[in-house]
Amino acid sequence: MELRQLRYLIGIHEAGGVLAASRSLHIAQPALSQSMAALESELDAKLFLRSNRGMTLTDAGKALLEHARIVLADVERARDAVQRAETEIQGEVSIGLPTTVALVATLPVLRAAHEQYPRIRLKIIESHSGFLSEWLKSGRLDISVLFAASHDPTLSSQPLLEERLALVTRPDLIPQAGFLPLSKLAGQRLLLPSKEHGLRRIVDDACARANVTLDVIAEVDSLPNIKKAVQTGMAATILSPGSVADELAAGSLAVTPLRRPAISRRVICATSLTRPVTPATAATVELITQQLRRLVDTGIWPARWIAHRK
Repeated sequence: MELRQLRYLIGIHEAGGVLAASRSLHIAQPALSQSMAALESELDAKLFLRSNRGMTLTDAGKALLEHARIVLADVERARDAVQRAETEIQGEVSIGLPTTVALVATLPVLRAAHEQYPRIRLKIIESHSGFLSEWLKSGRLDISVLFAASHDPTLSSQPLLEERLALVTRPDLIPQAGFLPLSKLAGQRLLLPSKEHGLRRIVDDACARANVTLDVIAEVDSLPNIKKAVQTGMAATILSPGSVADELAAGSLAVTPLRRPAISRRVICATSLTRPVTPATAATVELITQQLRRLVDTGIWPARWIAHRK
């Protein structure tokens, strides 16, 4: 199996057929077809389904496609690492950010990267913490900010900050005590993300330990839509104060601290122990750490910094 065959596989998949791929790859159509036939023969598997409408991947082809992308990305990282040994730090770095983190951190990270490392190309992917962890381990991501649940021996992780979660409501529906004991959550109609979401797991675990049964009227995996629904007074939700900073400033939402006990979550920055860390990746980890610390120090992100201060 050759690298060019993996590139051809991706090219044919993206173009939808050999003819279109031959144009985009600048490879003669017969040579492209012969290369794919040789690869199928070597693997003893059919990679494409061919029809009058073009070519689509078989299950075997889809499996190889994922590996092909990871292999070619690793080759590119290796090339960048060699080239950077004697030149300015450069290359592509893929970063995973949970939605609530992306909301506050994306712009500062992009701005700082542009100023400090203009030759690093960032690719930021926003998703659930659980998905990001899997993508980090598979090689789709170089770095991810995650909500720590338990120690993962396949990841190198640096704890950064700890933030407390709060009840988020419309301002006229704030509990009068000024705080809410965790036991009183049972009387709140709630909108929460699905159980695959890291925040939901943290909330469910805390409530299970306190023997609190939640009244979740709907599961919504869109942070903007949860906030819009809470603004109507339909229900409350549980979020970090930082994720509703704009709404707090505008007076459209309010937060009430949860106590007895409080619910907190730890934010970490992680890389995979099974994949090489390039100079660009290492520089970006440091940059992310610096920017999140600045957000905490300035009060933009209400949290407690727990990483070692250099």
